[in-house]
Amino acid sequence: MQKNFTDQLGREITINFPPKRIISVVPSQTELLFDLGLDQEIIGLTKFCIHPIDKFATRIKVGGTKKLNVDLIKDLKPDLIIGNKEENSQRDIEELATYFPVWMSDIFTLDDAMKTITEIGALVNREPEAGYLNHLISAGFNDLKTLALQNHINKKVAYLIWRKPYMVAGKNTFIDDILLLNGMTNAVKSERYPEITLEELRNADCELILLSSEPYPFAEKHIEEIQAAVPNAKVILVDGEMFSWYGSRLVKAVQYFFEFQEQIISY
Repeated sequence: MQKNFTDQLGREITINFPPKRIISVVPSQTELLFDLGLDQEIIGLTKFCIHPIDKFATRIKVGGTKKLNVDLIKDLKPDLIIGNKEENSQRDIEELATYFPVWMSDIFTLDDAMKTITEIGALVNREPEAGYLNHLISAGFNDLKTLALQNHINKKVAYLIWRKPYMVAGKNTFIDDILLLNGMTNAVKSERYPEITLEELRNADCELILLSSEPYPFAEKHIEEIQAAVPNAKVILVDGEMFSWYGSRLVKAVQYFFEFQEQIISY
């Protein structure tokens, strides 16, 4: 049967329900779809949709999140494409939407992420499974907020996502909300993902500088470089998936952040 849905950009789509040929073009949402039990329905994903790795290996790759192979997607004839406003190219999405139903998310907070899980669950006929994931995420992050308050964490931080030029996660981002939920205040007042110099970083009076593992793969060798420029801050590596993936990865993120909070208490 056909069924209408409205995505998070306010666009109405009509799909054959439940969808049987799904292409997901956002890594965190791809992982979510597999965790909702859609093993047979997912026919295509991006080269960055690496979780779960065994599923990644057996699916057709339709390009990268920012540069999709539109012709290949057309050949696959999906009955649903699931994307995200920030992750995907507007040009690619608009072209694909002239041929196929394309449902888009738009996420800035943990609440947005949980809403997305609910809506995708309804979209793919997996509402009970989506509800259970949200139960785990809600309970876990409520405990994390309580722990951060009890331990008086209240750290001023900068979260680096890129090098040459240095770029940080600013306000009005999902990462910023995750920082707040764990007792950390973003030292960067600009919105989205501004460039920043090491001098500006030094003047921001950060207690912590977090180097993300993605999209730029910061490693141990970068700690010394930044620590030398910002000697009054503690510079540490963090798992970028835990801070920026907004699907079912959030269940795993809860345990990560319990351990992370314990680690930073003494800093």
